[in-house]
Amino acid sequence: MMIACEECGLVVDIPNLNEGEKATCPRCGHTLIKTVSLPFQRPVAYGIACLIMLALSLSFPFLSFTVNGMGHQITLLNAAETLQHFENSVLAVLLMTTVIVFPAAYIVLVLYLYYCAHKVKNIGHVIHARSWLKFLCRVLFKIQPWLMVDVFLIGVLVSLVKISALAHIGLGNSFWAFCLYSVLVVKCVSLVDRTWLWDQFFAMVPVAGVHDGDTHMDHNHVGCHACNQINPMPTTHHARCLRCDSRLHVFDATHSLQFAWAYLIASIVFYIPANLYPMMYTVSLGQTEGSTILGGVVLLWKMGSWPIALVIFIASIFIPMAKMFTLAWLYFCAGKQADNSAHVAIKRLKLYRLTEFIGRWSMVDIFVVAILVALVQLQNVMAISPGPAALCFATVVIFTMLSAMSFDPRVFWIPKGKSYKQDSELDATESHSVVPSVHK
Repeated sequence: MMIACEECGLVVDIPNLNEGEKATCPRCGHTLIKTVSLPFQRPVAYGIACLIMLALSLSFPFLSFTVNGMGHQITLLNAAETLQHFENSVLAVLLMTTVIVFPAAYIVLVLYLYYCAHKVKNIGHVIHARSWLKFLCRVLFKIQPWLMVDVFLIGVLVSLVKISALAHIGLGNSFWAFCLYSVLVVKCVSLVDRTWLWDQFFAMVPVAGVHDGDTHMDHNHVGCHACNQINPMPTTHHARCLRCDSRLHVFDATHSLQFAWAYLIASIVFYIPANLYPMMYTVSLGQTEGSTILGGVVLLWKMGSWPIALVIFIASIFIPMAKMFTLAWLYFCAGKQADNSAHVAIKRLKLYRLTEFIGRWSMVDIFVVAILVALVQLQNVMAISPGPAALCFATVVIFTMLSAMSFDPRVFWIPKGKSYKQDSELDATESHSVVPSVHK
């Protein structure tokens, strides 16, 4: 089975792997395939446990807030409902989709697809709605980057620390169920084997003229990012994958950079009001006070909660700025083709992977605002409402994530002086064995 590496474009012939092994690209170290021990039983077991914990998380009180004999109790759904009450429908939808709707849909899809795979493999049942299964598999892996259950849990813990000195906080049964739910979702996602799942329904289609050692610069194939199928070069702009029917995207560094720059510039524009305007307003005894992101960090530091202040500073100030500067530098280097040797390309790839991984964690501050707004509602005695910066900051996080996703890191592997669309071969000094690294 031959696979084209998504991050460097090298075509690698993958041997048969045992359960628990994974194969990495010999050129850039990217994981090409990973196999899971007990590939059917473990994801299904964790998926069922996730649904049980989700039902418990939504069925009982989540948190309670009591001060001077006055109290307020919320469920997990109250956070989105309260944001809707303050005319922040976009934030309410964002919270619902990333914390409840997308994770639930992901788990349900996993259980359904693995059930269909079980029927095909063990019962020999013929699945007639094959096009429908292709669509569901594509949806499954499209929504995976937007599951933020673990980020929301960190936001809940940070919000509890921020108001624990002001009032008594009660942890409901749903809070503990949600903690377990978060851990189970993360584990379930890690156990879903994309290659194994596609293989249960649709076999790889052999393509003539493509050999191990070829790259994206040979222009004799297009690798599908959804199912790893290698396709012949398309003759139309709307060509589809032979295996999964996903739309094929021919390597075009200029097009990739344009989209990446557009999203990045948009995020920079929104980052300015996100730091200038209040993230939330606090009403205490009839007096209203706004709090910016940096102001909240300073307040936590003065209260002695320096670990939480450090978390907020890193997640909401340092990470977004560092990611924007890093992506801008990577895009600049990719556009200039300053030095695309293998050694430099690997360094840039590692930096790109890091920025893509940490980007979603900046959403912590948005979830902190959502919890505080839902929990602290004691009318004029004490109440918290979202500020205009909350929506701007959420937009920054989304646009930086989209910028990293739209960028094609294979541009790092264009030899210096070569055109983006000019055929080229690896230099002899930079050639690598096309035998993948296989290890546990």
